[in-house]
Amino acid sequence: MEEKRFVDPNAMQTPEEAIEKSLRPQRLAQYIGQETVKEQLAIYIKAAQAREEALDHVLLFGPPGLGKTTMAFVIANELEVNLRQTSGPAIEKPGDLVAVLNELEAGDVLFIDEIHRLPRVAEELLYSAMEDFYVDIMVGQGESAHPVHFPLPPFTLIGATTRAGMLSEPLRARFGIINHMEYYTNDELQEVVKRSAEIFNVEIEESGAFEIARRSRGTPRIANRLLKRVRDFAQIKSDGVIRQKQADEALTMLQVDRMGLDYVDQKLIRTLIKMYQGGPVGIGVLAVNISEDRETVEDMYEPYLIQIGFIRRTLRGREATAAAYQHFGYER
Repeated sequence: MEEKRFVDPNAMQTPEEAIEKSLRPQRLAQYIGQETVKEQLAIYIKAAQAREEALDHVLLFGPPGLGKTTMAFVIANELEVNLRQTSGPAIEKPGDLVAVLNELEAGDVLFIDEIHRLPRVAEELLYSAMEDFYVDIMVGQGESAHPVHFPLPPFTLIGATTRAGMLSEPLRARFGIINHMEYYTNDELQEVVKRSAEIFNVEIEESGAFEIARRSRGTPRIANRLLKRVRDFAQIKSDGVIRQKQADEALTMLQVDRMGLDYVDQKLIRTLIKMYQGGPVGIGVLAVNISEDRETVEDMYEPYLIQIGFIRRTLRGREATAAAYQHFGYER
């Protein structure tokens, strides 16, 4: 079946945009990493196709940059159906959601990014849409207002969130498939970097790919961003080939250390140790001290620092671990 999209992905694309699009795998077989998630989804997709049913609703959660949006497009491609994309903040009122639902055809995928930011009134409208494929909306105003029963074709909702704990229990319970996206291993990221380098038409050695991978915080999005900057460095400062030496020098210049900690990560840990004797201290206080908002710290920085064992959460706040002290050369 020919792949369809609501917006022509090739219309008015710049060469750089075309390259960016090509970085995204189109099928599960091309998707690097997330092996458990892929294995499960392959079974669910084949079963739904065999029964000629819409795939059950899917919730993807995990830190930013791990490929949740890409996975949603891959699922739609595997199902050979349309994908309609929106986000929680873009849905301001029930009518916005009804307009999106109205464009769905039988079996289609509706992808809602940042689904935890849906307004409550719109979220409640989703309950009947997900469970029984209909919505009841009020038409008219005042005494002429009356409910209208609006049937929907069977569809698959894919929700993505970095903050699964902020989803209400009724909404979470309506997802039949729930998958946690894990941080990538260095070996997996090395494969991501090599694949992207091939698409960028950049020559890269194994050692260069690994150097970029191990400084990418377990995150493909960061790996691709760092690859672009190392590519620039190798092109201007060397012969264009990315080796370990070029990658190390470029990433050091970018203030990305060998654990993948950037300037903000380093500032956060140093603040925790030097100003608060390693804690415990509240995350809001830390955020103010490094001039970041609390949500950004909780979503973008803290998960990786916890993952590598540099910060731990306690009932009284965040604490720096012995590993953090050792990495930064501080005495406890």
